[in-house]
Amino acid sequence: MQAVKFLSRVAFICNICFLLTIILIWLKHPPEGAVVSLVIILGYFLAVLFNGMANLCYLLLIFTGRSRLRMIPAWLVIANFLILILQLVLFLR
Repeated sequence: MQAVKFLSRVAFICNICFLLTIILIWLKHPPEGAVVSLVIILGYFLAVLFNGMANLCYLLLIFTGRSRLRMIPAWLVIANFLILILQLVLFLR
């Protein structure tokens, strides 16, 4: 269960980077540097991977009937799920 909690937190951090990357796309003159490159890599590539794995774990915990999903804060599960929907909409359009 600790692994799912950790994965949820990592997915949330990557999702924040994803949202920052979306904001960077809209800027006319985005900043440059190592931190911006790290945000883009975490946001575009790793966010989809970690968020998909976290939501798959949530789904498996729900379908197996385990109540261990309650150990993860509800706001974190909801935030990861909503950002996954946004990622799917943006990547599949």
